[in-house]
Amino acid sequence: MVGQVENELEVKVPAAVLWEIYKGLELGRLGSRLVPEFFERVEVVEGDGSVGTILKIVFPEGSLVPYHKEKFTVIDNEKRLKVAEIIEGGFLNLGFCLYRVLLQIIEKDPESSIIKSVIQFEVEPGSEADTSLITITAMQLVAEAIGKYLTEKI
Repeated sequence: MVGQVENELEVKVPAAVLWEIYKGLELGRLGSRLVPEFFERVEVVEGDGSVGTILKIVFPEGSLVPYHKEKFTVIDNEKRLKVAEIIEGGFLNLGFCLYRVLLQIIEKDPESSIIKSVIQFEVEPGSEADTSLITITAMQLVAEAIGKYLTEKI
């Protein structure tokens, strides 16, 4: 089974400012600081924030999964699109063979943007993985927190 969940959030922050956060390592740093109930810490395993970078995301005690490692597979500055795939742990240990996150910053006007968050997933053939476990909530809360943080900062 293949599926997808997504969310769009409008924020009063210019697209270029948001993209500076979303395109590289700053997203993980801010996400773990602003929404610690979903992300305990983010560790750089390899890379500098460009394509090929691998992060280890550690989730708080009691979370569904203890951690996952993700690899940046696309960073498109023109489209303001970043794609990361889980390569170890996380939902891959729960019967999924694909878990991909797409983050796109869409300019609405010079002073506001839309943060589009998409999770694409695929269940391992023969697995009875529970697809209802896949939600966009954490990505939505990160987008809201970063939008609020930047709105107050600029």
